[in-house]
Amino acid sequence: MEFSVKKRDGPGRIGKLKINEKKIITPNILFLNTNRFKAPEFANILITNEKKKTSKPKLSFSGNLLIQRINEKKDTIIIVPNASQLLNQPKKFVDYIINLREKIGYQKAIFLPSAGNPTNLALLTYIGVDLFDSTTAIISARNNILLFEIGPYNKNDLEENPCNCPSCSKAFKKPKEMNFNEILNHNYYAIYKEIKHVRNAISKENLRNLVENRIKADPNLTAILRDLDSNYYEYLEERTPIQSNNKLIATSFESLNRPEIKRYQERLINRYKKPYSAKILLLLPCSAKKPYSFSKSHKLFREKIISTKNPFIIHEVIITSPIGVVPRDLELLYPPSSYDIPVTGIWDEEEKKIITNLLSTYLKQNKYDKIISHLSEDLNEFIIPILNKPILTCLDNPTSKKSLGNLYNNLKTEVSKFEKIKPQKRTQEDIEALASYQFDKEIANNLLKDAQIKGKYPYQKIIKNKTQLGMITKERGLISLTLNGAKHLLDLKQYWVEIYDDFDLIGSVFSPGVKNADSKIRIGDEVIIIKNNKLVAIGVAKMNGKEMKISNHGEAVKVRHKA
Repeated sequence: MEFSVKKRDGPGRIGKLKINEKKIITPNILFLNTNRFKAPEFANILITNEKKKTSKPKLSFSGNLLIQRINEKKDTIIIVPNASQLLNQPKKFVDYIINLREKIGYQKAIFLPSAGNPTNLALLTYIGVDLFDSTTAIISARNNILLFEIGPYNKNDLEENPCNCPSCSKAFKKPKEMNFNEILNHNYYAIYKEIKHVRNAISKENLRNLVENRIKADPNLTAILRDLDSNYYEYLEERTPIQSNNKLIATSFESLNRPEIKRYQERLINRYKKPYSAKILLLLPCSAKKPYSFSKSHKLFREKIISTKNPFIIHEVIITSPIGVVPRDLELLYPPSSYDIPVTGIWDEEEKKIITNLLSTYLKQNKYDKIISHLSEDLNEFIIPILNKPILTCLDNPTSKKSLGNLYNNLKTEVSKFEKIKPQKRTQEDIEALASYQFDKEIANNLLKDAQIKGKYPYQKIIKNKTQLGMITKERGLISLTLNGAKHLLDLKQYWVEIYDDFDLIGSVFSPGVKNADSKIRIGDEVIIIKNNKLVAIGVAKMNGKEMKISNHGEAVKVRHKA
């Protein structure tokens, strides 16, 4: 029996489980197949104590289907005993699953029997569970319960059947008239449909969005996610990619605590430094379209800024929820580049707290000579107390002719008090600020010292001594390095992956060839590949550094350039 991970989205994974030369993908449902309960035709894998041959992979357990003993060192599949009871205790459940996952590592599958249903499969997969069974579907059917992703319903409480699955369509009855087998088949379809939703979500890097949608149906699930976010940020962050092509949908309180948002805020405070030439801070509202620069409202703001004749003395910083504070030079990054929120003009206390704390800390570390706020009244109301004598320019709404005129007049007056900054200088500083966020300040200084920036935003190249070191694109938002640029990471021994001496680098680097790796590497990071202390390639991490070191399967680094 072998298990390998093929795709990651946070702790959730799509894997391949090989049993006696037969393969299935995970997460998946193990359908019980006994004389009393026959598995449906669409089942991918069976759990049974029967000896009869089948074309489908199966796990055969004699007697009790739950194995109480867990051998983390030898077993490919680790079974959680008493899972259904444990699931009713959110904190104990989260502690148990996280501790188990940390103990067994990345290369083993966790099986949670008697617990999975259409409402919780997304969350349980997100925590790190790989396999479920059909026990809940059977028990629910015995109790006249139909399972849906929005929660369970007793057949007697449904006037109409909202389901059109093959079982319900075939029965063509009112829910109250459905028999055990009809309900059971419906439940089978429901859990099978949901596990496919989960796999699709992982493939599209959309699992967390699905989780936040599903937990609304069950307060117990909400408690589990909140405990996970509050107490296991490091576990989540380690497994969460730094870049995604998917849109972050922020419609609930839980969105404020997403690991990618917390990581962005931490890097903003701990790594980022503002462009040195920027002396005037201009606070702006967010826009529906992302990145902000491509929105209609921000194009209007930019027109007024450029018209001042000294625009590069101004640093635009966007105030938004749930991200908090977004300097213009970071707007191409994920998650600022791709998120959506409900716009009401009403800010709850948690949003206010996050924004004010983040902005206050940011201003302690990044000093400006003057602050101008072009925010609406609802934002200014709780932000002004932390600002030092700000100029308020929004008179009604930020894009009105009157407000834009007032913004221009105040900007023109303030920029005239400073020496004019050349665009080349400021552009170089903007890229250095991005590099500080992506790597750290030392690497940024090393990489951008005496460099020139060529190209038109958002597609720009870093050039030094007529040699390209890297480039930025709208699609990725991060600096993609060339081999010459990678030397700056080698000099400071950061973001490195060391491969074995006898490993011949042909295409990508696979984990069996990894000897060691920088533990701070995250999926999506730029990494250098070294052998015998020499740079041999540059690429993008497909695993975090910890997983690269301990895994025996899978692509560790997608190579871009080889030496």
